[in-house]
Amino acid sequence: MDVGVFARESDQLTRAVEIGIASGRVISVSFPETPPADAEADHPLLDRVSAYLAGERDHFDDVDVALTVPTDQRSVLEATRNVPHGETVSLDRVVRMAGLDPDERAALDTARTALSENPVPLFVPDHRVRDAPGGAPPSVAARLREIESA
Repeated sequence: MDVGVFARESDQLTRAVEIGIASGRVISVSFPETPPADAEADHPLLDRVSAYLAGERDHFDDVDVALTVPTDQRSVLEATRNVPHGETVSLDRVVRMAGLDPDERAALDTARTALSENPVPLFVPDHRVRDAPGGAPPSVAARLREIESA
């Protein structure tokens, strides 16, 4: 299905994973306590997420995401997508990967804002940036790092 809200309970996260899709592109990811009543539970991408959470290696780099964020923030999020599965990097490293200057406070502020407002955590794996806020709740980010390090 190209459009809709899809959600499934995750035993590994002890909460649900909710994915919003429009025109075949992921536009949102969240981690509510329980799946919304109107969300569909059946979607191939949720199958992949469930397998990933169970320990299957998946970088999700082929997942088409729609980033409706300012250009400078987009460069940070796109750089974050390139952090390999199971690795963590510093915020300074992501800033450099995005083509920004980590010595400029504005660049660091832009990166922090982009990561904290990340609309698609997991597919833009901000949990791999160790010294910055992310779009997922801290407990989810910590669990994702645990899953990837196993």
